[in-house]
Amino acid sequence: MRKGILAVAAIGAIALGGLSACSKDSTTGTPKTKAPYVGVILPDTKSSARWETADRPNLKAAFDAAGIKVDIENAQGDATQFQTIADNMIAKGVNVLIITDLDSGSGTAVISKAHAQAVSVIDYDRLTTGGGADYYVSFDGVAVGKLQGQGLQKCLADKGVSKPIVAEVNGSPTDNNATLFANGYNSILDPLYADGTYIKGPNQSVPGWDNAQAGTIFEQMLTANKNIKGVLVANDGMANSVIAVLKRNKLNGQVPVTGQDATVQGLQHILDGDQCMTVFKDTKLEADGAAKLAIALANGTSPSATLTLTPVADPVSKKDVQSVIVNPELITKENVNNVVKAGGVTKEELCAGAYAAKCTAAGIS
Repeated sequence: MRKGILAVAAIGAIALGGLSACSKDSTTGTPKTKAPYVGVILPDTKSSARWETADRPNLKAAFDAAGIKVDIENAQGDATQFQTIADNMIAKGVNVLIITDLDSGSGTAVISKAHAQAVSVIDYDRLTTGGGADYYVSFDGVAVGKLQGQGLQKCLADKGVSKPIVAEVNGSPTDNNATLFANGYNSILDPLYADGTYIKGPNQSVPGWDNAQAGTIFEQMLTANKNIKGVLVANDGMANSVIAVLKRNKLNGQVPVTGQDATVQGLQHILDGDQCMTVFKDTKLEADGAAKLAIALANGTSPSATLTLTPVADPVSKKDVQSVIVNPELITKENVNNVVKAGGVTKEELCAGAYAAKCTAAGIS
């Protein structure tokens, strides 16, 4: 996790410069000047609470602190709305767009329109595969998945389960991050399936990271196989739906469930013993990296002159995208307080009501 801090700390070296930006028209190559103005399009509120509770305020705070005009909107899971927001932002004069796509098709369309107007594009958290964004800022997706696989492995070991059947509830098939996460956790689980330590159970992706669908899918899995002993779930929102199904079958706390995003709900499930782990992705670091990169671009500064960037291969175009990559952290009941100390959630929201005593027992301060 601390490596991520170093990666983002390097970004802090950006000279913000004055409040005028010089960029080149993509068709004529002639310089043009406009005041720095950044547009941000977040994907939805259904897949994870993080987009509005963490990313929006963190991004806004970073741009406000730099005195840079920013417009942050949420597409609410609608690809048409996503493109309409982008069109409006480009028409209003943004010179940098930060986007978290809903799918590669609509994301690529937005990137193409932006580039036609000499607007730089930063893929935020999700790489738009084949899209050709100028930069990419995210967490190490494969590392996230590895932490999930390792977390489930430890949870099953702690339970002393022999040859457990493991179900996998994956993220959206249209999200490159979901592929990276699966690559990570399957690098841990596949050898265990191969040597007979674990038994590979049902495995299904959830369109659009839809939490309700995740619950329906897992209920069907459990109905078909009552002996599922572990569930690799790709994020906290879907884990909540899986836990609800387990509760109805009086199996919560007995069947380890993974998650991701370190949401208040996910952390409370961990305190309850119904979810065995989550992955904390400190969005302050991610948002700060994206904001500083956008500010450099908006001010006409070449990021490559001041930043240490990591090339990430686009699996579709096979081209490298210069990127800022932040490392994630494994969270269990033993270190939930790390999320509070980092400001990922507040003690007040996490430890409300019946969770006050559980927070005290877990050493949360």
